[in-house]
Amino acid sequence: MGDDSEYTEITYRVADRIATVALNRPQARNGYTVRMADELAAAFDRADADEDVRVVVLTGEGPDFCVGADLSQGGFDFDAETGPGPEWQEPAGRCSKRIFAMDKPVIAAIHGAAIGGGITITLSADYRLAATDARFGFVFTRRGIYPEGASAWYLPRLVGLGRAVDWMVSGRVFGAEEAHTAGLVHSLHEPGELLDAAYALAADLATNTAPVSVAVTRQLLYRMSGMDSPLPVHELDSKLIGSITRNPDAVEGVLSFLQKRPPEFRLRAGADQPDFLPWRRES
Repeated sequence: MGDDSEYTEITYRVADRIATVALNRPQARNGYTVRMADELAAAFDRADADEDVRVVVLTGEGPDFCVGADLSQGGFDFDAETGPGPEWQEPAGRCSKRIFAMDKPVIAAIHGAAIGGGITITLSADYRLAATDARFGFVFTRRGIYPEGASAWYLPRLVGLGRAVDWMVSGRVFGAEEAHTAGLVHSLHEPGELLDAAYALAADLATNTAPVSVAVTRQLLYRMSGMDSPLPVHELDSKLIGSITRNPDAVEGVLSFLQKRPPEFRLRAGADQPDFLPWRRES
């Protein structure tokens, strides 16, 4: 099991190769703070570095996932008079950017209110499962502020530009069924069954998929699907497929299928990805 002692606004635990990261300010409806943003980024760092963790489930304690920024806690970590420095990063993006860079898949289990930053931090997750009582809102225009968490990049890719414009320009709150129909969430569940569904999905991924294959595949999708031509994607595909002869997980994947047994993949997501991947050179 994980140790929560270093966190004050989230919890972190590990069991059965699944890390659970939970927003933990239920008395404030999990209102999002700068401290929470930095603790989330640290927790995802921790999960990514732990080779025993295969999947992360992101959820919230209490009746709501997150009602958005809690400005009563002091707002931002810079002086309001002088403004932020050039390297400052807005808090929702500190989380969504870290999830984007993960080697491990992330499943967001969303219940109750997911408003503003409470939904934008999940847009880079691989899966969003929602309870039937979930409510969503990109309410920035109704507060006189702006979308964050790089949501203007993620949301149109998830639901299409027209739906993204509707939700973001109007700032209206909408329910779980509309979110599901539009493709914002992958599946709906009764509130008491949401976490069980998230853990069942996580267990399937942890048991039946190869860590390096998952890490490479999710980055191929996120980074290469926006190319204006398939040719650079095929060039990278060719290098990846050409490396299979030196990949023991590829042998194990085929053998386990033929022998009708669970696979035992040995390569590690953090250490064993091909060196030629262009994003591996990022700092």
